[in-house]
Amino acid sequence: MRGARPAPSLRVARGLIDVVDGAVLALLAARQRLAAQAALSKRRAGVPLHDAVREAEVRAHAQRVAGRFGLRPSFAREVLDVAIREARSRQQEDAGDAPGARLARLLRWLPPPSRLAPLASRVPQRWQQRALEAAMARVLGPAIAAGDLAFLEGRCLGIEVTDLGLRWGIGLRDGRLASLGDAPEASVRGTATDLLLLAGRTEDADTLFFQRRLVLTGDTELGLTARNLLEGLSWEAVPLGLRIGLARGARLARAARQARREGGRPGGDPRQQA
Repeated sequence: MRGARPAPSLRVARGLIDVVDGAVLALLAARQRLAAQAALSKRRAGVPLHDAVREAEVRAHAQRVAGRFGLRPSFAREVLDVAIREARSRQQEDAGDAPGARLARLLRWLPPPSRLAPLASRVPQRWQQRALEAAMARVLGPAIAAGDLAFLEGRCLGIEVTDLGLRWGIGLRDGRLASLGDAPEASVRGTATDLLLLAGRTEDADTLFFQRRLVLTGDTELGLTARNLLEGLSWEAVPLGLRIGLARGARLARAARQARREGGRPGGDPRQQA
């Protein structure tokens, strides 16, 4: 009869079902929290989030336990499948919201140096030369004072930043480091990121040259002399503020390049992700 109140026994059964349903949901919530903790441990250990072997073990264990409580193994498997899918989805979402993942997404939006080439080309040459002379003087000041750069007197060493389209020549004139317009006798060529990694001592010269990320052309003897000098420079002799700036800039540039390579910058040309 419509509208009739259920029998007391039915009300009790329904009340108990509500209690059990609440307990089931509480247990599922606890399972999700434990799965999130397991995912965090995996990320810290560098272990992949998805573990097919572990999932198979969980399903097999559930089917064994189901038999003890009179449940069909297929039902237990279906329930666990839902729980596993939800846990996997939450783990992937959490991984995407992790600080490292958020930083990587932001870094992908930084334009590769090649995109800045048109702007760099508009900077007057004399401004570029003054900036280069000031920077090199700060880095190489102790070596100049010690006479270690005497081999550059009257000669010209080129620096070419390939992705920015910039070229400079440096040498010594009357014991003073100067930016020159002369044709270089030898040149070091590389991308802005790789040259910054060299300047910031984030990667050693041998690795960069061996991997052809930096290329030496022209007078090999002059180029190798300059390279050996740079490798032998005391990093502690460089002003602290400049060391910190170079090191941080190099790490940021390397991280941005890696983020672009792994995820691709939206709308970007994969060939320009270096």
